[in-house]
Amino acid sequence: MNKIKNLKNKNILLLIIIIISIITINFGGCLQKDIQLDAVESREYQGKKLSSVNDFRENSIKGPQFISKENYTLKITGLVQPTLNLSYETTINKFTHYKKLVTLNCVEGWSVKILWEGILIKDILELTNISPNASIIIFHAYDGYTTSLPIYYIIENNIIISFKMNNVTLPPERGFPFQLVAESKWGYKWIKWITEIEISDNELYEGYWEKRGFSNTADLNNSFFD
Repeated sequence: MNKIKNLKNKNILLLIIIIISIITINFGGCLQKDIQLDAVESREYQGKKLSSVNDFRENSIKGPQFISKENYTLKITGLVQPTLNLSYETTINKFTHYKKLVTLNCVEGWSVKILWEGILIKDILELTNISPNASIIIFHAYDGYTTSLPIYYIIENNIIISFKMNNVTLPPERGFPFQLVAESKWGYKWIKWITEIEISDNELYEGYWEKRGFSNTADLNNSFFD
C-alpha cells in the first residue's frame, strides 16, 4: 500500500510540474522583464549560438535573492580543517577562472545553452584539509535551498561555481554571487545563490527537491524521479 501511495504522490507531483511548465511557457515570456546586466551579453561562442540570460524561467523556491557583494561570505564547512570564510572579492581574485559551454536542462521541459565562467571547486578545497571519511558535498543557498553531489563527481568533472554567464556578471535573478554548473545533471542540482559548501560523509542526504521525490543522482540520461 505504501508503494502505491508513494507512486500516486510522485504522479501528482509530476502533473503539477507539467502544469506549471505549460503555464510558464505560455505566459512566462509575457510577464518576464529583461534583466539588467553589467556588460553586453555574448550570444555566440566559438561559432555556437548561445541562449540569453533572459531565456531562463523563474522557478526558485522563494523568488530571486539579492545579496550584497560587500557583506557576502562563502563558507567552507563540515569535514574540513580549517573551515574557511571567503569574501566575494577573495574568491574571485584568488583562483584561476575557467569558461565552459554547458546546457542547463530543467525538468519543466526547457533548456538553455550558456557560456559559464567560474572557479573550480577542487581549487577552493585545496585551501583546506578534507577528512578521508568525506564523500559528499552539500551546497547551501541564501534562500534555504540545498542539494548535494558526490565529491568524486565534483573533482573528476572539474565542476565550477560560476560568477559570470555569457561574459556578464550573474545578475541577482540568475544566482549572484555564485551558481553551481552541474554538468550532466538535471537543473535542480544547479543551485543558485551559494553561501556554503559543506563537506560531509552523509551519502543519504536529501536536498530540497530530493526530499520531495526527485532523484538524488539527477543524471540527465535517467528519470528525475526515484
